[in-house]
Amino acid sequence: MPKPPDATRRSERSRTAILDAALALITESGYAALTIEAIAARAGVGKQTIYRWWKGRGEIVLDALAEQVTAAGPPALPDTGDLEADLRLVVRATVAELADPKLSEITRALTVESLTSESFADQVRDRILRPQLDTIKDRLRGHVRAGIDPDLAVELFVGPMYHRWMLRTGPLTEEYADALVDLALAALRPGADRG
Repeated sequence: MPKPPDATRRSERSRTAILDAALALITESGYAALTIEAIAARAGVGKQTIYRWWKGRGEIVLDALAEQVTAAGPPALPDTGDLEADLRLVVRATVAELADPKLSEITRALTVESLTSESFADQVRDRILRPQLDTIKDRLRGHVRAGIDPDLAVELFVGPMYHRWMLRTGPLTEEYADALVDLALAALRPGADRG
């Protein structure tokens, strides 16, 4: 007599299909066109299966991205012994991601969802952003003036990029990334002029 199918495995297979479908549809049509119906059709599941696990499309996209972050392992900041060069690499990579239209669309979608839900914003911060921010904070340890709030120091690198990206106040280029690193390090380094 054949063994009955394992419901747990079938559920995991459906969950993975839903996450994959959501990311594929965003790539093809953009977040604005993403619907639960389209995700269900692409994943080969019913809408009720989706609503059993998620409240809406934002949560699905967040889970899909969080799984990619987890699969990639903890983010690592280069440590060549040259803090400025290492930070330039990271800030340039972040600027390039924000400048990429496909990646930017997903980030903008999560940002919009975050503005409408504090709990969703907490999840985005803790599951996607916090691991990246913590690597910068760890790399800065011992390289900034005493008394500087480490989280505020990280914001000097990351905040201006997101401000420029969100409000589209200027181009996101490597030159911009390098200038940002120079300015932030000038303000944070021991012995920096405190005016």
